[in-house]
Amino acid sequence: MELKFWWLLPVGFAILATVVVLLWRRREETGLELPVAHAERLTALPAYQRAVRRRRKWLTTAVAAVAVLAVSLLVAAARPVTERTSIPEQLNRDIILCLDVSGSMLDTDEAIVTVFAKLVEKFKGERIGLTIFDSSAVTVFPLTDDYDFVAEELKIAQKALSIDSSSFEYFAGTYEAAGSSLIGDGLASCINGFPAVGESERSRSIILATDNLLAGRPLFSLAEATSLAQTAKIRIYSLNPNDYGTSTFFGNAADGLKKTSTATGGGYFALESESAVPEIVQKVQTTEAALLKGAPQRTILDNPGWALGAALLSLLVLGAAGWRLRR
Repeated sequence: MELKFWWLLPVGFAILATVVVLLWRRREETGLELPVAHAERLTALPAYQRAVRRRRKWLTTAVAAVAVLAVSLLVAAARPVTERTSIPEQLNRDIILCLDVSGSMLDTDEAIVTVFAKLVEKFKGERIGLTIFDSSAVTVFPLTDDYDFVAEELKIAQKALSIDSSSFEYFAGTYEAAGSSLIGDGLASCINGFPAVGESERSRSIILATDNLLAGRPLFSLAEATSLAQTAKIRIYSLNPNDYGTSTFFGNAADGLKKTSTATGGGYFALESESAVPEIVQKVQTTEAALLKGAPQRTILDNPGWALGAALLSLLVLGAAGWRLRR
């Protein structure tokens, strides 16, 4: 423990000493002592001696209480503090929500964002980001651990992606290239949302929501984007709103997502699956669970309790002494 304003103590003691000296000199100059004949007869009485002893005892007590009160108030004013150095710990997981907002997904995107919101509620301390894509990708918000901000952004997304919404502002920037639903390009953009390999020790996960129904010529095929994810050690968890079994059209699209998820160590889930949210959360949270050490932080805590407690106690003693002296 240390005193933040330690210089108050010598200054305060100097002022107190000056006040005591001035009062003592004033007492001597007033000459209040008067000669009394045969005073020894009075002072020899046992009752008088008892009264003198009692008065001296309470005067001493009162002086000691005043001294303790003055010192404790000075110490409290000097601000006793305790300094502590802590090293914060952060969960070492980054998660990017990667959402296909192409025409074939419009009927299900609101439901997908609802699933995203449920996932975010289960995470504690992970950094979350959101990227949407059609023929081109837009980062809605980068990786952040501000969960209030994330929750608010997901509410905005739910409203913008609802069937009743007539605003296309939310999709601005997602159709800057030819074609539509360019899955590989969208996934590659989400991969680029993470820090470069080697700049972060965090585990990386992408929750990819798409029906994998390609409609154009992407720069990256899904397989090529999957290879990028493997190189960057990113796990991909796929949410498919059109998981309708093994029919040729939808079955092939689902197989592509399953291969991507399996190749990266992630997982594949149908959007309607009740196990999707708990399983994704469980899988993400079992990855590299070690905590990252943050930069040391210096914390200064005020600790005036004992000084103020001593001041209060001395006030009580001084009150008791004053009451006894008046009797």
